[in-house]
Amino acid sequence: MPDYKSLTPEQLDAAQAEAQKKYEDYLAQGISINMARGRPAPEQLDLSDDLLCVTRAQLGIEDESGQDCRNYGELRGVPECRRLFGEIMGFPAENVIACGSSSLNLIYDLISQCMTHGIGGEQPWIFNDKRKYIAVVPGYDRHFAIAAHFGLEMISVPMTPAGPDMDRVEELIKDPDVKGMFCVPKYSNPDGITYSPETVERLAAMRPAAKDFRVVWDLAYVVHDLYEDHDYLANVFELAKKYGHEDHFVAFASTSKITYAGAGVAAMAASDRNLKEILDRLTLEIISYDKVNQQRHCHFYKTPADVEEQMKRHAAILRPKFDTVLRVLKEELADAGIAAWNSPRGGYFISLDVNVGSAKYVGQLCRDCGLTLTGVGATYPYGKDPDDRNIRIAPSCPSVSELETATGILCAAVKLAACRALKEARS
Repeated sequence: MPDYKSLTPEQLDAAQAEAQKKYEDYLAQGISINMARGRPAPEQLDLSDDLLCVTRAQLGIEDESGQDCRNYGELRGVPECRRLFGEIMGFPAENVIACGSSSLNLIYDLISQCMTHGIGGEQPWIFNDKRKYIAVVPGYDRHFAIAAHFGLEMISVPMTPAGPDMDRVEELIKDPDVKGMFCVPKYSNPDGITYSPETVERLAAMRPAAKDFRVVWDLAYVVHDLYEDHDYLANVFELAKKYGHEDHFVAFASTSKITYAGAGVAAMAASDRNLKEILDRLTLEIISYDKVNQQRHCHFYKTPADVEEQMKRHAAILRPKFDTVLRVLKEELADAGIAAWNSPRGGYFISLDVNVGSAKYVGQLCRDCGLTLTGVGATYPYGKDPDDRNIRIAPSCPSVSELETATGILCAAVKLAACRALKEARS
C-alpha cells in the first residue's frame, strides 16, 4: 500500500471512496461488537470451572500452618498462597499479603492511606496542595482515575520501547512534591511493553527528593505470555534492596485473568517497613480475607509451574485473536503512513496510534458502525490525549471472526480519518 501522503489528489479521492464503500458495507450489517475492555473470554473462564467443584474433603479444613481457613484470623492470608504469589511476583513470602479478589482495590487503599495518614513516617499527602504523581503514557485509565480522585496532579512521562523515559523521570523526582508513579512493568497497558533490565535498574536506583515516594508496581500481566519467546522482567525488589531503596516499591498482582475475574485472589508485596504500616491499617479495615478461596486456588495451582501451564491454555485461546488483529492491521494499513501499532508478546492489549488529531473521529466512526472501543483519550490522564492519536484495542473477549470484522471496521475508519485530515491539510 502506498504512503497516503504521497498520493495525488485523484488517488486520495479514490482511496477515500474505497474506504467509504467498505465502511458502508459494514454499516449495513448491523454489527454490535464490544472491544472496550480487556475482559477474559468465556472460553478462558471455563478453564477454571473445576475450582467450583472442590469439596471440603479435597481441601481439608486447615492450611499448612494448621489454621482453620473457615474462621477468622491470619490477616496476611494462607501461607501457601503467599508463597505462590511471592514466587510469581519475585518477593519473599514473608513480604506478601494474600488478600481478596481485587488488586485495584488494594492500590486504591494504598493511595488513600498515603493521603490521609501518610507513609514512611511522613505527613499525609493531603496536607501538600502541590502533590503530584508520575503517569507513564499511554497508560491504564483506572490508575489515572484513582490519582484524579485523590487530587494528585498527574505529570505525563512518555513510554519508550524500553519503558518510561527515565531521563524525564529522574528529572521529575528532584521535586519533593512528586510522590510516586504508576508502573505496569510487564506487558504494559496498553502498549504491551516490558521494561528493559536497564530501565528497572534505573528505577531501583532512583533517589527521589520525597522521602515518601512510592511506586505502584502493578504486575497485572506478569505471567500473561502469549508466545514461547516471551519477555523477561528484572526483579525490582532485589535491585532496590541493592541500593537500599526497597521502601520505594509496593507491588500488586491478582488471578483475575488467571482464574476468575472478580472472584480470584489478589496480593500485595512490599518491604518490611511498608508492610508494617499497611498491616496497621488492614487490622482496622478487615479481620481476615477469604482464606477458603485462597486455599481453593492453591489446591489447583501449587507452584509457578502449575500457573505457567494454566497460562499456556489461556495463550492458546488468546494468541489467534491477537494474530488476527495484527494480520488485518498489516494487510490494511502497512506502509500507508497513517497508523502505527505494537506487536506485544503478552498482556491483553494492542496499542494503535493514528494520525495526530484523528483518534476521536476514528472512535466516532467505529461507534456509529456498532464497534465499541475503549473511550478515546482514556489512556492519558484526565481522559485527554494531547495528540488525539492513541486507541486501545482489547482483543480478548470477541471471537476470532468478530475480531476480523472489528479490525476491518477500525481500518476503514482510520483510512477515512486520514483522507479527511490530508485533504484539510492540503486545502
